[in-house]
Amino acid sequence: MGNPNFFFVQDSTSIAYVIFLLSLITVCISAKAQQNVFNVLSYGAAGNGITDDSLAFIKAWNDTCSAAAGTPTLIIPEGKIFLVQPVTFTGPCKSNTINVKLSGTIIAPNGPNQWKAADLSKWLVFQGVNGLTIDGLGMIDGRGKGWWDHSCKFHHGQQVLRFENCNNIHMSNINFQNSPQTHVLVLGCQNVDFGFLTIQAPRTSPNTDGIHIQNGHNVSIHNSQIADGDDCISIGDYTSKVNITDINCGPGHGISIGSLGRGGTNVQVNNIIVSRVNFRETTNGVRIKTWQTGRGLVKDISFSNINFTTVENPIIIDQFYCDTANSCNKTNTGVHIDGVFYSQLFGTSKTQVAINLNCSDHVPCTGITLENIQLASATQGSRLISSCNNAFGLNSGIIEPKSCLQKKN
Repeated sequence: MGNPNFFFVQDSTSIAYVIFLLSLITVCISAKAQQNVFNVLSYGAAGNGITDDSLAFIKAWNDTCSAAAGTPTLIIPEGKIFLVQPVTFTGPCKSNTINVKLSGTIIAPNGPNQWKAADLSKWLVFQGVNGLTIDGLGMIDGRGKGWWDHSCKFHHGQQVLRFENCNNIHMSNINFQNSPQTHVLVLGCQNVDFGFLTIQAPRTSPNTDGIHIQNGHNVSIHNSQIADGDDCISIGDYTSKVNITDINCGPGHGISIGSLGRGGTNVQVNNIIVSRVNFRETTNGVRIKTWQTGRGLVKDISFSNINFTTVENPIIIDQFYCDTANSCNKTNTGVHIDGVFYSQLFGTSKTQVAINLNCSDHVPCTGITLENIQLASATQGSRLISSCNNAFGLNSGIIEPKSCLQKKN
């Protein structure tokens, strides 16, 4: 009869060998994963909110962008505050996917006197980077108060975060506050998805748009809270296929398409969907604004399932937009606005004119549809009215205040 412990010893040896192999594999995988992680602290960032960490960010980005295997990840760790001067994170990168894990706080120089770059319009820029994902519950603080009291020449068009010629961008769970002007700019980008963002600036802060899209295509913005001193979201020229859903906007100037056509440009904006938005105490609700000098076409726009609470100008088309009152001469040109659909819009208006469709004298708005709109005055006992100029379309369901649309002959 054989030794009964022989099989037990053999089995124990086999098990130990398997465990060793698994441990070795785990270590190898972990080591490989660490090779794709680039923490700014490892490149000399202090993270104390005082030391300039710009160089550490640039070095960490360069190594992240140069890594070819897997999904390289730039780590900006929690519990740290990183002071960063204007930097540009340049692509294209070797990997098709790049992650930025923002868990800490990035702060801008505190006002124009501490700004070290000649270009005052840019702070954090991603340029030509494809397959980028940014997430992590972190904060980007533009410290704009030091700029707001100065002349606009110091901070004209300045953005906290700028995406320029980037494709396949995803950003979620990031907090922004107090940009000198626009918080997030999307310029010349395709396939963009932003969700679960929080953007905050005082209602009195000048030109602090939440998100501006210019020459963008296939853009989705959803499930976000935006409160600022200008448009919550604005859509510029040469933009198409934008989907804006589940947004809380206010205070601010609402959601705007435009301004478009300044300087006589040929406008091309189409396929814009805005749905499930709550506006609270904004100076506009859903707005389309064009300059008289513009030409071209704004087409296939949808505003649906929207609620207004004490909002000025809940529904407005303004084709006589001018940045300085009474300074724009009348022209015989205009942007053609066609196929705008308003459906299921409810709430209260702070202004007597709740539906204001002020279209071009020379190029009428066509294909406007008003469907199930019920607006009441935010002032008890007051009545609302609609105002139309050269606006043609159809009505469906209950329209309050009474529609002023004309029917095309």
